[in-house]
Amino acid sequence: MIRKLEITTFNFPDNAVIWDVRDAKAFAEGHVKGAVNQPINDLSADQLSRIDAGQPIYVLCGGGSKAPRAAELLHSFDENRDIVVLMGGTRAAKAAGMELEQGQ
Repeated sequence: MIRKLEITTFNFPDNAVIWDVRDAKAFAEGHVKGAVNQPINDLSADQLSRIDAGQPIYVLCGGGSKAPRAAELLHSFDENRDIVVLMGGTRAAKAAGMELEQGQ
């Protein structure tokens, strides 16, 4: 199942799996706290299988179309997985005053 939530109203749960699907350079320039860089071009069924099946995966990008495309790809690997697109991405988070981390 794919759900969509606005990043600006999202309360990040403890131990959330947050995948930022931008390239490494964009990720290093600024990302939400707790996010892991998983570029869209590198997503695989193997990566998905490493995450507990009951754990939702939160996906975001800079604010464009990569996160929804990544969610569709992940859904194709496992249709039963809970995939949540954080709409607005890092641009919306930054605009809303959320603190972004830099570096890997």
